[in-house]
Amino acid sequence: MHWLIFSVLFCCSLFAFFSSGSASGEVVTCSGIVPLSYRNDKISITDFGGVGDGRTLNTKAFRAAIYRIQHLRRRGGTLLYIPPGVYLTESFNLTSHMTLYLARGAVIKAVQYTGNWPLIAPLPSYGRGRELPGGRYMSFIHADGVRDVVITGENGTIDGQGDVWWNMWRQRTLQFTRPNLIEFKNSRSILISNVIFRNSPFWNIHPVYCSNVVIRYVTILAPTDSPNTDGIDPDSSSNVCIEDSYISTGDDLVAVKSGWDEYGIAYGRPSFGITIRRITGSSPFAGIAIGSETSGGVLNVLAEHINLFDMGVGINVKTNIGRGGVIENITISDVYMENVRTGLKIAGDTGDHPDDKFNPNALPVVKGITIKNVWGVKVQRAGSILGLKDSPFTGICLANVNLHGLTGPRDPTWKCSDVSGAALKVSPWPCSELASTYYSDSCSDQF
Repeated sequence: MHWLIFSVLFCCSLFAFFSSGSASGEVVTCSGIVPLSYRNDKISITDFGGVGDGRTLNTKAFRAAIYRIQHLRRRGGTLLYIPPGVYLTESFNLTSHMTLYLARGAVIKAVQYTGNWPLIAPLPSYGRGRELPGGRYMSFIHADGVRDVVITGENGTIDGQGDVWWNMWRQRTLQFTRPNLIEFKNSRSILISNVIFRNSPFWNIHPVYCSNVVIRYVTILAPTDSPNTDGIDPDSSSNVCIEDSYISTGDDLVAVKSGWDEYGIAYGRPSFGITIRRITGSSPFAGIAIGSETSGGVLNVLAEHINLFDMGVGINVKTNIGRGGVIENITISDVYMENVRTGLKIAGDTGDHPDDKFNPNALPVVKGITIKNVWGVKVQRAGSILGLKDSPFTGICLANVNLHGLTGPRDPTWKCSDVSGAALKVSPWPCSELASTYYSDSCSDQF
């Protein structure tokens, strides 16, 4: 069913994508951020004893192949080829100057969790595991302090076999935070393209403390009831481009983050320069999300040409008392959404806290958010913008936003408080707080 949805939606989306580029008709891309490296040196996982029968454990083969890449240091790096087959393995680390290339029909599959999975330290900007105190289980594919790494191929699959992890979460038997499918930490010049990611135990792709990251032409799949299986979460990272991809998961499709409460404030590393474009997907949660972990700040985000189907919330900016941090200069435009519970939500009361040490006086600052050219059908509730009494949200611009149910939203009333800004050509008409006329501050350049 996922593939039927993907085929229909992606083909339909391509027309919109290619008709909505620059004035010359050219589709804007981020491909120049991280050029695709050509590797003269090529090895195969089978050279190291890899067997793709779906039963043989290939951990030693992966670790030996990557050890060879790391220590021989061939000029221009090395391509590790994964031929067709199912390669069962435990978690493993990548190294710099390598390409992990999955052929068509190749599957790298995580072993089922049986009580033995490596633990790593919590992220300093979180202070503990995201789900539980203490450390966290290492991502299935992990990289720390690397550069010039490519994960690509012919739409091969990386399968996290997340069922066991999801059940432990539901049964509350987890000891530590579940592993991401892929995490890059303290890394730069990362390119991920033309790969299918399936059934992540937790977040799918997590670049944290990274710069110059391109994620494009990927498919990310997980059941709608799989807990916390975010698609792509750039976290305290800069110069990140996410484009031309299909995501259908159990949580936010793309969520920009930057640390959690007092730990994120102390670490002080924002996410900025984030571009998200031409994404199609579905989820019971949000399509494009900012937060809720935004304590290091989130600045200069552009999301455009987004197609959302069967969503909980179309666009969601979320933070909380104790977060601190600034959310500023966010532009989300050219969004189509269909069958959505809530079209737009900007809230200052979302998300939990790592512990009771958070500072209730650390109030987030939310300003300069523009949402324009949005068309929604079968939208149950138009939206809400609920700021904080002691830190109102300012400079909010809604322009050319149309959110309709079958005959209009079931709840056409916008709910607003502690917010100021402007609205132009919005249907149903939003709350009075956005009916101001000082367009020079909020919406003057939209028409």
